[in-house]
Amino acid sequence: MTIEVMTIDDYDAVYNLWIHTPGMGLNNLDDSRAGIEKYLTRNPKTCFVAKETGKVVGVILSGHDGRRGFIHHTAVDVSHRRQGIATKLVDEALHALRAEGITKAACVVFSANETGNRFWEAIGFEKRTDLTYRNKIISTETMERIDT
Repeated sequence: MTIEVMTIDDYDAVYNLWIHTPGMGLNNLDDSRAGIEKYLTRNPKTCFVAKETGKVVGVILSGHDGRRGFIHHTAVDVSHRRQGIATKLVDEALHALRAEGITKAACVVFSANETGNRFWEAIGFEKRTDLTYRNKIISTETMERIDT
């Protein structure tokens, strides 16, 4: 298994992994090929895929705003879980963020995603109970959630 910097050439395999990952939240704009290409252009060294014999079996998107790192859409193929792949992806992303001068990272996990929440807690990401996450769509384009 290898960990590689994600490129847009990985998109189809990554998207296929995302749509087959229970608890993953996607939408038709941000997670489209164009949306992910924009994210990768802005964050060319901080997003990674795990590959086994050339097949994508894991992914993590991470980036930053210059002061805080953010982790999105971490997933490992169900048949490859419990092998440390997600932890390796997180370690690689945090290392890349640290190399860019970032000292703290956050992620958002759906409350109902028990597997994801257990994972993040197990690797030291603390649950914040003092915050309320808020969201507002600011585009005139229609954004639709894609349930997995």
